[in-house]
Amino acid sequence: MTIASELESQTGICSDVTFPPSDLYSDEPPLETELHLRQIILLLTCLELLWRERNDFYAAGNLTIYYSPHQRKSEYFRGPDFFVVLGTERKTRKSWVVWEEDGKYPHFILEILSDSTVNTDKGLKKEIYQDTFRTLDYFWFDPYTLEFVGFHLVDGKYEPLQANEQGHLWSQQLGLYLGIHQGLLRFFTADGEIVPTPEEAAQQAQDKAERLAAKLRELNIDPDLI
Repeated sequence: MTIASELESQTGICSDVTFPPSDLYSDEPPLETELHLRQIILLLTCLELLWRERNDFYAAGNLTIYYSPHQRKSEYFRGPDFFVVLGTERKTRKSWVVWEEDGKYPHFILEILSDSTVNTDKGLKKEIYQDTFRTLDYFWFDPYTLEFVGFHLVDGKYEPLQANEQGHLWSQQLGLYLGIHQGLLRFFTADGEIVPTPEEAAQQAQDKAERLAAKLRELNIDPDLI
């Protein structure tokens, strides 16, 4: 729900107010479906779990990036669906303000395609990420058609990535593959192992403990006494 529609629902007053961009809201349209939201959360939680010991990156979804050369938030801003900045402090931010972050732009960007954004994601945004952001890895993914494409910046131009035998695309910046698993985009290690969600990691740990306990019992050792 937008601020205007929330105001209308609470007060019964219909308003055509246009709210200026702020630190709290992306310039992008609201996420169109639950699937878009689930995809962003999935990537964010998996990466944060994998990199839980690291403090040198920032990852976010649907957050405004301000990049005005005049250091004004009223011009030149974008809100990628998911992005990662490397070599920066890992802390909570309301937005990513390039001139307040040592001039850093995202090293990795993913856009989730929809009917209303597909032309922009494949056209204008691709040009901005290539020519202005100089983002080294740019991907897009359609959660309905499963179209999945990736690019790497080579000599200032995006070159399409070639998939491996599993259909996965390599992100040099993240040091991870991305690929489709059960209809959603997931991270995979260089060895091809899927990067687990927190729930999957907990289940894996439980399964491992149960296998160990069973092995100990085979050796006539009570695991509860260890």
